[in-house]
Formats: sequence, C-alpha cells, structure tokens
Amino acid sequence: MIELLWNRAEQPSALLVLAHGAGAPMDSDFMNVMAEAIAGQGVSVVRFEFPYMARRRQEQRKFPPNRAPQLLAHFREVLAVLPEVSLPVWIGGKSMGGRMASLLAAEADCPPIHGVVALGYPFHPPGKPEKTRTEHLRHLTVPMLICQGERDPFGKPKEVAGYGLPGNVRVHWLASGDHDFKPLKRSGLIQADLIEESAVAAAGLIQGG
Repeated sequence: MIELLWNRAEQPSALLVLAHGAGAPMDSDFMNVMAEAIAGQGVSVVRFEFPYMARRRQEQRKFPPNRAPQLLAHFREVLAVLPEVSLPVWIGGKSMGGRMASLLAAEADCPPIHGVVALGYPFHPPGKPEKTRTEHLRHLTVPMLICQGERDPFGKPKEVAGYGLPGNVRVHWLASGDHDFKPLKRSGLIQADLIEESAVAAAGLIQGG
C-alpha cells in the first residue's frame, strides 16, 4: 500500500504530486515547509516515498535509491492510485525526485499531466558540468519550472546557460541559494524566504500566471 501525505489548499486550483530527493524522506523539514508553502498559494500537494525510502523508514537503516526504471514505475503507481480529482495534475520533486518527474513526463506514454516542477534540479554531478542530465528535456510536451539556487553545485547559472534548454523549460534562479535553498548569511535572506519564492513561482506557472 502506498502511503500518501497531503497538504490541501483551501480552494485548490491544481494538485502537485511531489517526490522527495535521494537522501531525505517525504516528511523532511524541507519537504514539509515547501509543501505547506505551495498549498498556501492555492495548489494542493500530495507526497509519497519511493520503495527504498519506505523500506528505510520501516527497517530504520539506509538503502540506496532504486534504479531509475523502478522509481519511474513507482511514480506511475502513485498517479494511478490517487483518489479521483477534477483538478489539473502536475508532478515534481526535490532533486532526484524532480528529475524522475521530468523523465516520466518525457515518456511518450506518460499519464495525463499538465506540467513539471523541479526543486533543485541535478543538471550534473557536482564538479562534472560536462555530464549533463538534460537530454530528455527536449522530449517534454508540457511546461517545466526549475527552481534552482544560484550556488547549487548540481547546476549554476553560467553552466545552465550553456545547456540550450528548450523553450518550455524555465529556470527560476534563487539568489544566493544552495541545493537546499539555503542562502549565504550576508544575503540578508533565510531558507524560508527562498522556499516561499519557489512556492510563488511554482503556483504562478501552475495557475497560468
């Protein structure tokens, strides 16, 4: 049985199915605050865990992420078991979860979705900007928003500018933010500011702004 964690907006305009990153569960501090912030913008959020993370929760020890085909199959299962909703469905996630959402959306037989939201997209492994993870993005037929910290070692502005991303993929840069949207102290910002900025940007795209 797939466990779902909901943050319901008061008058939702859409539903975002949000996946966690490789190392932290669906109810990490980042995921909790982000889901609450997005719901506060009028978009309901439902979270889930990939099999390896659910197993980690049960057995209280770490396991590596499942291989991509298993992660994608599980993402499909989640979409299939969602209760009947009349809302537009978007998919997304933090880091690895966002990448899996984009890979699923790029598949020709992807279930009906309206778009993708990625929070800290892993454009490349840290220190290896030439090993890009962007080839599949040109197959997307729906809009995608990537909220990315300017200091993210998985993809910084100068690197990403050279990737030639398709027109339906937009990157929203977060001033001074790292991979977890934590800014430098001298910026005068805190992580909550960048999470809120991301939520506003995501809701703006989802709601057609």
